[in-house]
Parts: sequence; structure tokens; C-alpha cells
Amino acid sequence: MNEILFFSSFLVLIAFVLLLDLGVFSKSNHTVSFKESILMTSVWVTLALAFFIFLKTNGNIIHGVETVEAIQSKIDLYQHPIQITGLTDENAISLYNHNLSLEFITGYLIEYSLSVDNIFVIILIFIGFNVQSKLYKRVLFWGIIGAVIMRFLFIFLSSALIQQFAWILYVFGGLLIFTGVKMFLNRNHDEKIDTKNHPIVKLLSKYFAVFPKYVKHYFFIRKNKKLFITPLFIVLIVIEFTDLIFAVDSVPAIFSITKDPYIVFFSNIFAILGLRSLFFLVINVVDLFHYLKIGLAVLLTFIGSKMIFHHWLSEIGFTTSHSLYIILGILSVSIIASIVFPKKKLEVAK
Repeated sequence: MNEILFFSSFLVLIAFVLLLDLGVFSKSNHTVSFKESILMTSVWVTLALAFFIFLKTNGNIIHGVETVEAIQSKIDLYQHPIQITGLTDENAISLYNHNLSLEFITGYLIEYSLSVDNIFVIILIFIGFNVQSKLYKRVLFWGIIGAVIMRFLFIFLSSALIQQFAWILYVFGGLLIFTGVKMFLNRNHDEKIDTKNHPIVKLLSKYFAVFPKYVKHYFFIRKNKKLFITPLFIVLIVIEFTDLIFAVDSVPAIFSITKDPYIVFFSNIFAILGLRSLFFLVINVVDLFHYLKIGLAVLLTFIGSKMIFHHWLSEIGFTTSHSLYIILGILSVSIIASIVFPKKKLEVAK
């Protein structure tokens, strides 16, 4: 009952923030500046850090656990890497909350980092479909709402499967390693979006009447009493489909940190809420951090390996803190390397 109440309150809060964003900060379609993207990103990251602090002080409220016995039941259920045997209720709660907050912030960092690769593809989609930059913000807003719904279904379904079939973790781990290796091998390939032959475009064109051109910021229009979907709506659905594909990588990655579906969901949602502002930040510095793709490939490979060898790592005392340090190290090295060894500009022959 406590979980349902907390989760419902969390969803109400998210809905309020999104409505505030839509009604107050997105009244007009405009091209988001670099300065505005930094401000927006700072706001979303601050909200995530505030939730991290909340979990560190009151995380036990999520599951309504107040005693050592109740906390131990959650530790056993979600395989948290902590020991509370011999502790008082107060100390057990403190340790439990500390671990929950670490799992959240580590999961958030993973999801936020992997979102960068998603952003690269979204940029290609916008370019491929010739979307005006002033419409990016609107499309991404509705894309985020769809992503929140899909992540909810995907996360809790995955959690139920993991609890019933532990071997699924090995499947997820192998998938992440494969994706990481593939990302590394294809890091220098120029990707393009085939707008005419994209499966989503073909599917929508088959079952819906498609208006041949963009009509301001509208997703639907009515002409001669007939309803049409616009190319902008097709772009929105293509982005939703893309996010679903990326969720297959990012969601299992967070399950390598925690098996608690609520923490997985919270870390996912805060990262997704900040995706739009991160998009406008990345699009302005896309050429600066050219080694980040390699960093993400190494990150996925590490997380996949962690999922496959989780029992052995647990036996040697590998904790959530260790995962956080390694992930921060991988990302830091790739960013610093990009700055120290900037991408060489091609010289044009005179």
C-alpha cells in the first residue's frame, strides 16, 4: 500500500512538472539557445539531485519499511548489496537509505549518459525529415511523455521476469556487451536516416492519410472533413520507436545496479525528463566530445559484464559505490580525452 501511495504521488509530481513545462516554459515555438539549454539542463539535474537527497534521508518511505526485519525482506527480494545483521532499526534504515540513494544516482548517471547516443540518432531524424529547429522542443516534449509511459511498462515487466527467471540477467548482459562492441566498431561510421523506407513511415502511410507537407506545429489537421496526420506526427512516432529500441539497452543496464523496479523507474524518469534540455545542449557541443562514443561503448561492455558476473562480484564485496566510481571514471576519461586531444579539422586544399 505504501508503494502504491508513494508511486502515485511521484506520478502526480511528474505530471505537474510536465504541465508546468508545457504551460509556462513552452508557450511559443522557438529555437532553443545554448544559454537556455544550459539553464534547462541545470534545473533537471538539480531536481534529480534533490530526489537523491530525499532517498538518502527518507528512502525507506518508498516501501514503508521501518524495522530490521522489514528491510531485510526487501534486501532479499531485490538483492541489495548490504548487510544489516546486528544493526538497530535506526542504523539499518540509515544504511538502507544510503544504498538506495547510491543505486538511484548510479542508475540515473547510466541512463543520462546513454541518452547521449539516443540524442545523436534524434538529431539525424530531425535532419533527415527536414524539421525546423523551432519545432524540436514541441516534438521532444510529447516524445518524452510517450517515453515515460513505455518505460513504466518495460521496467515493471522486466522486473517481474527477472524475479521469475534469473537467467534473463545473463541474456541482458550478453545483449549489452554485444551493443557495446558494435558501438565501438561503428564509432566512425556516418549514420543516415532513410526517411522514405523507414518501417514506421511505411506503416503509418499504409493505415493513415498523410498530409504531404508540414503545417506549422500541428500533428493532425482536417481538410474537407477528412483527418490527416502531418509529417511532424510521423517524426514524433519515429522518435518514440527509437526510444523504445534504446530502452532495450538502457533499462537492463540499470538493472545491473539495482533489481528494485521503483529505483530503476525513478532513475529512468529523471533522466528522460532531462533528455530534451540535454538534446539542445549536446546539439551545440556535438563535435567537442568526440571520444564520448568510445566511452559509452566501454560503459555498456562493463555493465554487461557486471550482469553476467554479478554473483562472483558480490562474493568479493563489489558494491554499488564501486560501480558508481567506475562509471564516473569511464565518462570522465572520455570527456577529458576529447578536450586534451581535440578532433582534427580537415584542411581544405587551395
